Amino acid sequence: MLGTIILTAINAILPIILLIVLGYALKRVNFLSKDFIKTGNKLVFRVLLPIMLFMNIYDAGWDAFRWDLILYALIVILVIFGLGLATCIPATKNPSRRGVILQDTFRSNFAIIGTSLAASLAAGNPSAGATVALLQAFSIPMFNILAVISLTVFVAKEGDVSEKRSFLSRAKSVLLGIITNPLIIAVCAGLAFLGLRAAETAMFGAAAFTIKNNLTFLYSALSQLKNIASPFALIILGGQFEFSAVKGMFREIAVGTVWRIVLAPLLGLGAAVILTRYTNILPLGPAEFPALVALFGSPAAVSSAIMAAEMKNDEQLAAQLVVWTSVGSIFTIFTIVCILMSMGLIAV
Repeated sequence: MLGTIILTAINAILPIILLIVLGYALKRVNFLSKDFIKTGNKLVFRVLLPIMLFMNIYDAGWDAFRWDLILYALIVILVIFGLGLATCIPATKNPSRRGVILQDTFRSNFAIIGTSLAASLAAGNPSAGATVALLQAFSIPMFNILAVISLTVFVAKEGDVSEKRSFLSRAKSVLLGIITNPLIIAVCAGLAFLGLRAAETAMFGAAAFTIKNNLTFLYSALSQLKNIASPFALIILGGQFEFSAVKGMFREIAVGTVWRIVLAPLLGLGAAVILTRYTNILPLGPAEFPALVALFGSPAAVSSAIMAAEMKNDEQLAAQLVVWTSVGSIFTIFTIVCILMSMGLIAV
């Protein structure tokens, strides 16, 4: 039994690792140039991931939505954000690094590594795939809203001559960052189409117009782009890894890494296990726990480094947190998956 659990965990995690290693190896032998990786990263963030999120939500349908699970996930994310805020201030004296650490505590790589991981752990369970989509529909906008707040609250913009002007400038940056984020736009579009489909069904007994049935060519093209999003993003992620010196930021890297791959999954998954096994408040099983592992156990999001750079925070620290949480999560995710499988909360 133990051997089966270990083998299943390896088969679920290893394909993801191999794609990341492939990207890193191709970069090392100069097959992937820096310009290609930079352009590929933009393609992932602005096109492929938004399409994947849209299609996941569009294909899930309203019937898959478990509002108790969504509420639980959002509450835990907010709790982690609050605890991270209390942690990041004493962790460093550098204001440009505090927001990076804070973002790292709650923002996982749910869109890229998380989606692939959940799909591997779900073992073809369609309910599990729908659960991932519904959690993405609400957690990713939450991630981006909190990320914009995190990266503006400690860093004042150049030219701000008063606290009032600084506050207004930051508030404007937060709002602009939210409404122009490609991932949030994609999620909103997906929810809008679901709402339209539900309204048509309520009025006419069935949806009179759907992309899948009435614009089959478009649905097929979007589905193909969705299918390449995760593997391409993982290869690009590997190509971005730079194991540069960590001198001068070891403390910040240690705090951020421990938060992302140890404390966050311990809080998010530990509470879920307690509520499932010892109470009847939140009954979860093999259809839900793969999504929660992906949500809380994944390493730092690649886009966190991009946003840190764009919002004048410490880009180097953000990039190092992506690298070291990704490396460390190999061991922590494996341990988490084995424990949950032994408890029957993930299908073996």
